[in-house]
Amino acid sequence: MQLSLLICAHDMERELPRTVESLSPGRQRGVEAQDYELIVLDHGSARPVDEAALRRLAPNLRVIRVAPPTPVSPVAAINRAMATARAPYLGLMIDGARIASPGLIATALLALRADASRVVGSLGFHLGPDVQMNSVFAGYDQAVEDALLASVPWQQDGYRLFDISVLAGSSAKGWLAPMAESNALFLAAGLWHSLGGLDTRFASPGGGLANLEFWARAVAASADEPWVMLGEGTFHQVHGGAATNSPAAARGAMLEEYRQIFGHRFQAPAYQSRLIGRLSPALLARHPGQA
Repeated sequence: MQLSLLICAHDMERELPRTVESLSPGRQRGVEAQDYELIVLDHGSARPVDEAALRRLAPNLRVIRVAPPTPVSPVAAINRAMATARAPYLGLMIDGARIASPGLIATALLALRADASRVVGSLGFHLGPDVQMNSVFAGYDQAVEDALLASVPWQQDGYRLFDISVLAGSSAKGWLAPMAESNALFLAAGLWHSLGGLDTRFASPGGGLANLEFWARAVAASADEPWVMLGEGTFHQVHGGAATNSPAAARGAMLEEYRQIFGHRFQAPAYQSRLIGRLSPALLARHPGQA
């Protein structure tokens, strides 16, 4: 086994099965079930994750359940769950509501086998016509999204998700520019442990800016030359999440928490990407980013 991928979930009965299916051996290309394990961290869901149902989708899956009441931040639980990982390479999806493209795992492993001293990042996308910080206040909801997902055969070809999505705010500058965070990041277990995992001072719902801060720290530890995957990504499902689907005031509180912890405002890392993967002209044209 080469990779342990941790997926953090809280009250995602609708979204989590799609995420798991997209990451299953039946949907990921270029890898086999024995190459990786999926670890679902069920962090305080009111109704426990149905492990048997998820294992029918992905037999290489196990669940770690943290029963309520739990802190609103999953950061400490994520660090504890990562300590149970058995593979030399680790992956983290701090938000379990993200469907993955079919080559995500194989491309991440390709990068890590080439140079495991560097973190590997993937761009984020939002399902729907606009970033969900805007679209949810214009009528975009789970029913609309269900119909949108039904309009493309994403289960047969996960790359069709690019047709019904937009670049996330953290990846708005596009494929060839630095991003503020990676919602599916991968790195050697030794690098994770040397960095100390996520910073447990982040106490906000969903971990606040913990994922962004860790990405910045991992990029710095990669000599500001992280791997970035071309042609792969994760696609956020609307679910009332702590940041993506919340009002601006909630996101402002997370920014303030970061300032209180570090004494300065958050600034996305500047870096030179080491690109890996394939990017078609059509996909570049559909998601060009912004200057």
